[in-house]
Amino acid sequence: MTDVACDLCPHRCVIPEGAAGDCRVRVNLGGKLRATTYGRPSAVHVDPMEKKPLYHFLPGRPVFSIGTAGCNMHCRNCQNWQLSQRGGEEMETVHRAMPDEVVALARQEGCSAIAYTYNDPIVFYEYVEDTAAAARSAGMRNVFVTAAFINREPLRRLCRVLDATTTDVKAFDDRFYQEVCSTRLKPVLDALVTFREEGVWVEVSHLVIPTLNDDLQQIRRLCKWVRDELGADTPFHFLSFRPMYRMQNLPPHLSQADRRSVDMTGREPFPFTRRRFLAAAIGAACGWAALPMTRALAALQSSTPRGPIELSLAAADLYAPHDLAG
Repeated sequence: MTDVACDLCPHRCVIPEGAAGDCRVRVNLGGKLRATTYGRPSAVHVDPMEKKPLYHFLPGRPVFSIGTAGCNMHCRNCQNWQLSQRGGEEMETVHRAMPDEVVALARQEGCSAIAYTYNDPIVFYEYVEDTAAAARSAGMRNVFVTAAFINREPLRRLCRVLDATTTDVKAFDDRFYQEVCSTRLKPVLDALVTFREEGVWVEVSHLVIPTLNDDLQQIRRLCKWVRDELGADTPFHFLSFRPMYRMQNLPPHLSQADRRSVDMTGREPFPFTRRRFLAAAIGAACGWAALPMTRALAALQSSTPRGPIELSLAAADLYAPHDLAG
């Protein structure tokens, strides 16, 4: 039996035959690294661009959005845990949509951009890369919504076909990353710098969790880092906390300290700071519910099998990641 190494993210998983990496969706099949969710999104929607959140990239435009099962982070407060903390074989819904089909559907929906989102698109890297290349050829833009726990070389290559990113910085504290997300901070910061170096439009988001990452001095250090390393014109989104997944013991309300943390950013200075404290009210006001589907997208949704899906592990039915297998 032959182990395979996945060099996509800093976990650098060494995967035994028949097993999956930390993300649950990159597997060793016959000594080859395979991506089980290639062409198999489990979430397909048309969203407002501002929902990502992106406020300074194609504002007001609809964006065709896809996500799959799996993630290389395990955040205890994950809001999309039904996707991110499961493997593809656990999903009730699995669509079949190859890159060209995704682009065709996006165009039918009147979208000029595709977002790779919901779970972290790092784990469906090859699907993103191929779909983004097809989208570029069709004159469309590509948006990467990520927590950016990825190695620099794969990211640099992916940046060739990306136009914008919203990158979520969980905390400016490595201990938080280890205890809450099972990852580390430095690769995330390195990725943000890489995005900027490669010419990708960057917006930063930060979910303020009461008692865990709401220390004002820590937030000040994060703001200073973003200003110094990415530029004072970097849009910065502070997001409100809602009890989810394995963190339902904390209150949904933001404390006065959390509100002061956003006010403080104005003195850093940041000309483009956005608050999303009252998520439901603001969402309704901005129309952040998923946009109506056209017949094409509705047909894809309705034709999708319901109930547990067993993903085939036949070699011909899986995608071999290129240049990433050790």
